[in-house]
Amino acid sequence: MESPALTRIAERIRAAAADRTTLSIRGGNTKAFYGEAAHGEALETAALAGVVSYEPSELVVTVGAGTPLAELEALLAGQGQCLPFEPPRFAPGGTVGGMIAAGLSGPARASVGAVRDYLLGLTLVSGRGEVLVFGGQVMKNVAGYDVSRVLAGSMGALGLVAQASLKVLPVAPAEATLDFACSQADALRLLNEWGGRPLPLNASAWRERDGVGVLSLRLRGAVAAVDAACAQLGGERQDAGRAAAGWQSLRDQQHPWFGAGTGALWRLSVPQTAPVLDLGGAPLVEWHGGQRWVHASPGESQRVRAAARAAGGHATLFRPAPGARHEPRFDALSAPVERIHRALMNEFDPDAVFDRGRLLPATPTAH
Repeated sequence: MESPALTRIAERIRAAAADRTTLSIRGGNTKAFYGEAAHGEALETAALAGVVSYEPSELVVTVGAGTPLAELEALLAGQGQCLPFEPPRFAPGGTVGGMIAAGLSGPARASVGAVRDYLLGLTLVSGRGEVLVFGGQVMKNVAGYDVSRVLAGSMGALGLVAQASLKVLPVAPAEATLDFACSQADALRLLNEWGGRPLPLNASAWRERDGVGVLSLRLRGAVAAVDAACAQLGGERQDAGRAAAGWQSLRDQQHPWFGAGTGALWRLSVPQTAPVLDLGGAPLVEWHGGQRWVHASPGESQRVRAAARAAGGHATLFRPAPGARHEPRFDALSAPVERIHRALMNEFDPDAVFDRGRLLPATPTAH
């Protein structure tokens, strides 16, 4: 049975389709900087807040899209559980729906998976105002599972996520952070070497500290496994409280590295085995080499994108430089991938009710 709030939202979407009005879905508005600028009337999700069901023993929670992320994480922490992919929060007020729509993951992503890997099912309101249900509440129920995964990172262009069922995991019994003084090239070599060994790797970050390269490695798992890895790897073990604060600052981009650059912030997604990229400056390297953050001056976008492509990846203009002229945030899609994007949009939202410009700014709309 639909809730009154969901019924009202579905009615508004149907009215927008009839009036040829564009709607821009908005939760906590903490990721307004990400993607292209929003257009259209705001469609708020705050009324869709609340925990629908939570079965700690089954490792499943079902929540409304307007539920504050902080509230969900506090609930899980009370049961010794968590969202392992560590969704970035950037600022207070973020919601579960925004987490799914943005599809962003934190420091542990390379080891534990992304947002989409923990989506068991969801309820979507299409551009026709239809309430659609995909997936279920258990991993073995795979009906529609791929549709749920597609919606992660869709930036609200396919419809409004009203409710989601998420797989959660117990907090690891043990954790340790080791620091190693090394160059970026040595850090990449070590991470690739360690990745082939049975070690409880969870997260990594390389950056320069006072002109010296430092690789931080977070281990998580059973007590015996973490202790054994610490003994094998060496390095300098960090104070637990200080290390936890450091990882949180990386997760939410509050770490000093992010505030040190004056240009645009770029996110490069490349193979973990990619070598050091010749982009100047000192990057921040995460995800065992797979995610590389760089600051670049205005006008360097082509060089940054070319370096990512040459390494077998892509680049995203995550935060533009203040006052810089507008340029596309995302790399241009290949023709086959763009056709798939447009086909999905036309299937879920044939009248282009939802703001497609956040994801594909050049997409023509029916309005």
